[in-house]
Amino acid sequence: MADDNEKISKDDIHASFRSLKDDIDQSAEEAAAKAVPVLAIGGVLLLVVVFLIGRRVGRTKSTVVEIRRI
Repeated sequence: MADDNEKISKDDIHASFRSLKDDIDQSAEEAAAKAVPVLAIGGVLLLVVVFLIGRRVGRTKSTVVEIRRI
């Protein structure tokens, strides 16, 4: 802990915030690099699932029209 006689200057606070911001920026860049492939794969899987569900619903709710020749 700091002594009561030590003064904290504005520059100390700015340096501390800059250090914190640099750490956060670095962590965000690493997370973004890992998240892009995961999101791409997730998007493709979501499209496949939606396509298959739509196909199934289309088969079960499609109307069959019979045309008979008299």
